[in-house]
Amino acid sequence: ELKPENISNNVLHFVRQKTKRTKKKDLRPITVGINQRAFQIISKWKNTKPSNPYLFPILEPNLNPVTAKHRCKRFIKWVNKRMDIIGKELEIDQKISTYAARHSFSTVLKRKGVSTEFIKESLGHSSTVTTENYLDSFTDDVKIEYANLLTEL
Repeated sequence: ELKPENISNNVLHFVRQKTKRTKKKDLRPITVGINQRAFQIISKWKNTKPSNPYLFPILEPNLNPVTAKHRCKRFIKWVNKRMDIIGKELEIDQKISTYAARHSFSTVLKRKGVSTEFIKESLGHSSTVTTENYLDSFTDDVKIEYANLLTEL
């Protein structure tokens, strides 16, 4: 349900549909910086019909909510199938999906030293406890690296 107006000054602002369906009173938007590669992808796939207010041509105006939901689910399924094909070509053993991408996003940021508070905000979580559940545990090589820090002078 993204619209072109969700993008301003190289930043994407939105509220997750899942969050909108909750009883939360504080629906703070998620704000994500858009890098050059993301802009290229948006430019390639964006909606080109002026009569359609959506950023991507998945939805169109005046769809009933059930149809819109089914279209979104079908699109996510389509993306996940293509991600799975890429994963097989790259010989990745784990299941790859949009859901896994969300977890990978948070894990990569954590391993790069980004604060849990920033990751929490980027994922749209209201609690750091929820974010901590997303974050993957450290790999053995990282544990060894940190253990070695204890004996460095």
